[in-house]
Amino acid sequence: MSDAVTSNPIEIEITEPSSLNEQAAVALVIAGALVAVADRRVSPVERDEVIRFIRDRGLAPHMSDDRLFAIFDELAERLEDPDFANVVIDTLRPVSDLPLSAHLMELSERVAAADEDVHPHEVQAIKLLRLLTLVLPRAKPVAPGSAGAEQRAAAQE
Repeated sequence: MSDAVTSNPIEIEITEPSSLNEQAAVALVIAGALVAVADRRVSPVERDEVIRFIRDRGLAPHMSDDRLFAIFDELAERLEDPDFANVVIDTLRPVSDLPLSAHLMELSERVAAADEDVHPHEVQAIKLLRLLTLVLPRAKPVAPGSAGAEQRAAAQE
């Protein structure tokens, strides 16, 4: 398989560019929401910082501010549930092949500082995000016919 095909396997999995952009925007929103929720009080300035960050970088120009606010509010509410880690992982996994980790980290730090009080739980949330960006499984490209070759090799062992 050529390098051109394997260097960006996400294109194989996501054929709709707006879907990829929306998944990336939601990944950024979940990072901001996680930090905002960490200190048990979501400040409007933290939510505004998430939207401003996305807008300043031109990330998700097809999504309205109202839609981004609604996504933030929904995710912030879901992060109050006991399975919050699964919510974060499930949101980040589809875009784990994209070079978003620097944006995720910068956004999380800006949200923590937005209300001018960096709570220790916000620092923990940032560390969790850093860890997740390092260890999330990457999507693997599948070459036509490679599944059969892998099955044959496994059967021979």
